Amino acid sequence: MHIEKKTLRRIFFGVIGCILLYWVLHQSAQVGAVLRFMGRIISPFVIGAAIAFVLNVPMRAIEKRLKGVKKAKLRRTLAIVLTVLAFLLVLALVFSLLIPQLIKTGEKLVSNFPDFFDRSVESLNNFLNKHPDLMEWVQEYTDFENIDWSNVLDGILEKLSSGFSSMAGAVVGAVVGVFSGLYNAILSTFFCFYALASKETLARQGRRVLYAFLPEKISDETIRILRMGNAAFANFLTGQCLEALILGAMFAVAMTIFRMPYTLLISVLIAVTALVPVVGSFAGCIIGAFLIFTQNPTQAFWFVALFLLLQQLEEQLIYPRVVGTSVGLPGMWVIVAVGVGGGLMGVAGMLIMIPIMSVLYALMREITSKRVAARGIDPEKLKAHPQDISSKLKQHLKAKRSARILKRQGQKETDAQSNQEETE
Repeated sequence: MHIEKKTLRRIFFGVIGCILLYWVLHQSAQVGAVLRFMGRIISPFVIGAAIAFVLNVPMRAIEKRLKGVKKAKLRRTLAIVLTVLAFLLVLALVFSLLIPQLIKTGEKLVSNFPDFFDRSVESLNNFLNKHPDLMEWVQEYTDFENIDWSNVLDGILEKLSSGFSSMAGAVVGAVVGVFSGLYNAILSTFFCFYALASKETLARQGRRVLYAFLPEKISDETIRILRMGNAAFANFLTGQCLEALILGAMFAVAMTIFRMPYTLLISVLIAVTALVPVVGSFAGCIIGAFLIFTQNPTQAFWFVALFLLLQQLEEQLIYPRVVGTSVGLPGMWVIVAVGVGGGLMGVAGMLIMIPIMSVLYALMREITSKRVAARGIDPEKLKAHPQDISSKLKQHLKAKRSARILKRQGQKETDAQSNQEETE
């Protein structure tokens, strides 16, 4: 019995796959250790590739402006330098707005904290005086007068002294972690610059690998989908930055109109946190509400109300139209993508899932259109408000019911005729 080489090869790889699957299922701890080790090795390159992918969006626009530079390598180098400088300039602008405001805010908080503490204690005492039953319950179950504060202090000191023994190891671990992080950051930076400088070469090498190991049709479709994802991510990044600027400007104008404190600080903070889709600005709201609360609790309440109003306006009108339109994704699916991505991967998932959902939506629309056209469905049925649709099953049941009615009427006529004949 002769067996072809292709069949033997499939059997061999099938046996190897079963062995690997058995080993993975029964040695999960070792597999996890190997995966973590491999993750630590490749993480700098993954981070560098992700940064290069993000910086490629503005670099591509800058490079188009440098068409006057004839040499391609010089044009690419200038585009990379200008992109990095623009990115650093944006960071410097944000920090120049935030740091002085944070320093002033910290100084105000320190100076206002005693008064805020006294007002809080006075409010608490007034509340307890108005509710004597609650005051009696607190005095009954706390018994502050009989607490041995010396024993409490000795216990705290004992806890601190026992923690000093493990502090040395923690310090050494922190130093090692800092140097490891610095090494990974340098490695990621160099890999990022190399990827930006040689992106065409990397793309060509990737296409060669695809066509070498996959069928041509699958390779063509894979490249098309990757290009769709690249365009969707570029549009999403642009729309997200524009949406954050719009939201920050809205808060700046509204807080200025209502004369709320910390207008510049909170507006910039909300604009920065709004880079995280849909839910990011809530972090800025919490911090802003706390800062305003230390100065004026009533204005803090109105700030939260203002935030909820502007957030609803942003979620229902601005975000779906600015970001959703830029990636070709309806607003409802943008919210779904943010929820699913956040549940799976946190903040990173929110940023990644919207372009992925955009590509999936476009592919599903293509597949659906092809299948509908192939099945010859009447275009009238696909309109937003189609006419009354009667299915073939409904038509069959209606004809069957009509036949039964006609049969009953014929039977009644026959019976009436027979009765008349008997009477005669």
